[in-house]
Amino acid sequence: MSKKSFLKGAAILGVAGLMVQVMGAIFRIPLGNIIGDDGMGYYQTAYPIYVFLLVFSTNGAPAAISKMTSERIAVGRNDEAHRVFKLSFILMFLLGIVASSIFFFGAETIVNALGNPGAYYAMVSIAPALLFVPIMAVFRGYFQGMQEMGPTATSQLIEQAVRVAIGLALAIMLVPMGLEYAAAGATVGTSIGPIAGVVVLIAIYLYKKKRLPLRNETGSRKQESAGSILKTLTVIAVPITIGVSILPIMNIADVIIVMRRLQSVGFSAKEANALYGQLTGMAGPVINIPMALALSMALSMVPAIAAAASTKDRAFLNMNVRLGLRTAMIIGVPCSFGLMALAQPIMKLIYPMQAESAMNASGCLFFLAMGIMFLCIAQTMAGTLQGLGRPGIAVWGLAAGFVVKCVSTFVLTGWPELNVEGAAIGSTLGYITIGLINFAAVKKLTGIQFDWKLSVWKPLLAGLIMFALVVGAYKGLSGAVGSSLATVVAIGVGAAVYGVMLLKIKAIEENEIILLPKGKALVKLLKKCRLV
Repeated sequence: MSKKSFLKGAAILGVAGLMVQVMGAIFRIPLGNIIGDDGMGYYQTAYPIYVFLLVFSTNGAPAAISKMTSERIAVGRNDEAHRVFKLSFILMFLLGIVASSIFFFGAETIVNALGNPGAYYAMVSIAPALLFVPIMAVFRGYFQGMQEMGPTATSQLIEQAVRVAIGLALAIMLVPMGLEYAAAGATVGTSIGPIAGVVVLIAIYLYKKKRLPLRNETGSRKQESAGSILKTLTVIAVPITIGVSILPIMNIADVIIVMRRLQSVGFSAKEANALYGQLTGMAGPVINIPMALALSMALSMVPAIAAAASTKDRAFLNMNVRLGLRTAMIIGVPCSFGLMALAQPIMKLIYPMQAESAMNASGCLFFLAMGIMFLCIAQTMAGTLQGLGRPGIAVWGLAAGFVVKCVSTFVLTGWPELNVEGAAIGSTLGYITIGLINFAAVKKLTGIQFDWKLSVWKPLLAGLIMFALVVGAYKGLSGAVGSSLATVVAIGVGAAVYGVMLLKIKAIEENEIILLPKGKALVKLLKKCRLV
C-alpha cells in the first residue's frame, strides 16, 4: 500500500473519532445537567469499563486483525485472511460472553467492592455492551485489513448516535423514579449503541460478501494452526490497546480508589458519590475533545512512521516525529492554558442547571487542564512507538504513569481539603510521567534532535500571552455582559490571540500552512491581513 492510502485511511478514522467524541460531549453535558453530580457518580462507576473495551474494539483488536488480514491478502492467501476473521470472531464472542456475564451476575458484588452500591442498576445495564463491543472489533479489523475504513467509521458514528439519543431519552424518562434509575437509563443507551454498531457491520459484511477476497490466489493450501493465529492476535492487540488507553485506564484508577478513599477520611457514601460525579462526570468530559484530537493525530502518525521505518527513509521519519511533537504542543498548550484560565466560567456555562456542583467541579477541571499538553505528547509519542514497531514501550510508560496516578490519588484524595481535586492532580502527574517516558523512548530509539525553541518554547510563549489576555477579557467583560457571554467572548479572544502569536513568532511557517486543506487560499488571506 502506498503512503497516501495509509494516510487517507487514517484520516477517515481520525475524523470519525473526533465526531464520536463531539457527540459524546453533547451527551455527557446535558446528562450532567439532568441527573446532577449524584447521578453522574452512579453512571461513571460503570461507564469507564465500557470505554476501555471500546478502545479495545476501535484500536487494539482491529489493528491486530487488520495487520494479520492484510499480510495474508498481500501474499495471495485470501482464504487464510478470512480464516483469521472467523477465528477472531469465535474468540471475541467468547470474550464478550465472559465479560458480560461477570458484570451482569456480579454487579452487586462489584459496586459494593467499589463502595458505590447505588450504581448497581447502571452496572447491570452496561453488561450487554460488553458482549457486542468485542464482536464489533472483529468486523472493523477485517475491513481495515482490506484498506476499507468506511465500515469502521460508519459503525462508530451510528453506534454513538444511537447511544446519545436513547441514553438521554431514557435518563429523562426515569428521573422521577430516582437518580439510580436515571443513570441506568443512560447506561442502557450505552448498551444499545454497540448493538446498532454490530447490526450495521453485519449488514455491510453481507452486502460486500460476494465481492470479498475469499479464494486463495496461490497454489499453497498449508494452513496456519488456529492456536498460532489466536496467539499472534493477542500478542499484537494487547500492547496496542494498553498503549492508547491512557485516559480510560486513568479513569478506571479513579473508579477503584476515589469512592473508598473519600469514605475512609469521613465523607458519607452519598457525599463521596457526588464528589466523584463532579470529577469524572462533569470535569472529566471537558478534556475529551483535546484528547480526541491527540488520539486522532497519534493514529494518523502510525502508518506514516511505519512506512518510513520499513523503507528506512530517515528524512521522512525525522520529519514526522518532529512534526508530531510540534503538533502535540500546538494543540495541547492552548487547551491547557485556556481551560485553566476559564475553569470556573466554563463549568458554569456548560452546567447552568447544576450551578453549585459546577463551581465545585471547576477545581478538578483546573488541575486536569494542567495535564492536557502532556497527555497530547503521551498519545502522539505512543503512536510513534507503535509505528516503529515498539508498542510494548508505550505499555511500560503507561504502567509507570498508572503507578504514579494511583499512589498520588490515594495520598492526595485522603486530604479532606483536596478530596477529589487530589485525584485530578494525580491524573496530571500520571500524564506527565507517561509523556516524558514515551518522549524519552522515541528520542532514544530514533536519535532525533528536536528544535526546542520551535517545538516547545514558542507554543508556550504564545500560550502564556493567550492566558493573560483571556483572563483580562473575562474579568473586563463579565461585570458588564454577564458570565456566559463574557466566557464565549474570552474563548474567541484566546483562539484569535493564540493563532496570531503562532504566526508572528513563526511557530507555524508559510510552507506548513500550504500543506493544510485550502492552504494556498489561507496563506493569501493571512498575507492580506499581514500575518505572514
